[in-house]
Amino acid sequence: MTPDDISVFRQTRLLLLLASAAEPLDAERLGVYDFLAAHPLLLARSDDDADRTTLRLAGFDDRAVAYASPGQRFVTAQLHLSHDLAALVGRGLVEVTATGRVTYRLTQEGASMADRFTAMYAQVYRTAARIVIRRLRRLSTRRLREGLRLWLLPVPSSALKDLT
Repeated sequence: MTPDDISVFRQTRLLLLLASAAEPLDAERLGVYDFLAAHPLLLARSDDDADRTTLRLAGFDDRAVAYASPGQRFVTAQLHLSHDLAALVGRGLVEVTATGRVTYRLTQEGASMADRFTAMYAQVYRTAARIVIRRLRRLSTRRLREGLRLWLLPVPSSALKDLT
């Protein structure tokens, strides 16, 4: 069992992501942003990328097993997303607005709860979420989907190169 198998863990990440976004997000963007914030080196692949350096210093490592099969992990994460959002809405931590499209944002209680998460993982996830949101916020939905196809390709690992 991994932390991603625990609904409270996934829901906590969504709270942190919505707090970092500071704006309503639709479910598609929420899912993409959350996945990439949990695996940000899929987005910052180039060794000379300043964000990659920041993320590596924060503790992200693309040699982790999670980076070997990002496509499958993304699909699994998407299967949980609607349940996790419904649970957060049901607890009054997130509210839904339907004006042209369905978006989600934190309630005051949800924002207050997100602010109280102080674990090292929460701090690192916030760092990654801010980077992901900054880099992707202006992309159209079409461009986001096109990028996702590229970002879900496995990252060539230096650890695997050593085995050959």
